[in-house]
Amino acid sequence: MNDIITFWGTGDAMGVPRVYCDCEVCGEARSGGVNRRFRSAVSIDGEEGGFLIDCGPDWRSGMESQELRFVEHILITHAHFDHIGGLPEWADACRWLGRRGQLYAPQEVLDIINRQYPWLTGNLDVHSVDEGVNLAGWKVQGWKVFHGKNGYSYAYRLEKEGYIWAYCSDSIGLPEEQKIPLEGLDLLVLGTSFYKEHAEFHTRSVYDVTEALELLEEVKPKHTIFTHMSHDIDLSRDYGLPANVGFARTGQKILLKK
Repeated sequence: MNDIITFWGTGDAMGVPRVYCDCEVCGEARSGGVNRRFRSAVSIDGEEGGFLIDCGPDWRSGMESQELRFVEHILITHAHFDHIGGLPEWADACRWLGRRGQLYAPQEVLDIINRQYPWLTGNLDVHSVDEGVNLAGWKVQGWKVFHGKNGYSYAYRLEKEGYIWAYCSDSIGLPEEQKIPLEGLDLLVLGTSFYKEHAEFHTRSVYDVTEALELLEEVKPKHTIFTHMSHDIDLSRDYGLPANVGFARTGQKILLKK
């Protein structure tokens, strides 16, 4: 098994640079530097096919960066704009190409998407993943996670040929029962918007890095990549992370192999 994760986007809901911001990180990102971040999404590709996790408003930029004209399978974590804003463009691409896309999400997420974009099913087939799903040979199981002031998201645990990893882009303060699927992982992809966020907890929606490191001490994945980063994270800095923990970079590829 030699599947590859590609980080199409590693940013939070606003992306980096933030259009209104003149901070050092946004300035560096504007000049095409390492901090340029599209909204979070990853693809998984291997001999048995591939799929994309999330389809935010930067979907088109991701497609162009990967030199793709069509993607058939997309799995959605939750129905916030930074994760579904590209769905109309995807559906329109399917229409022009005469091919049907396959959209996967928990049923309650599909219900919201259908209310927001009721025309999508003209070009997309929708599939509930409440009982799990197999995508490109991966056994995929989702579970609801606490998303702070923004309600909830879903995380996914994926297993293939003994390799287990999880994608949990939008969560904070997970209760004990929601941490259980994060145990025994070869890789955890976890959202961390700030290094240390000082806003009151009830106003927040995603782990900061300091909290995430505490979570890792509990669930103990072999490797961790942080994503969903705001302009607070500067990839040119050394944050002194453990050797098995790092920040995702736009376009980064990770080989999933035991």
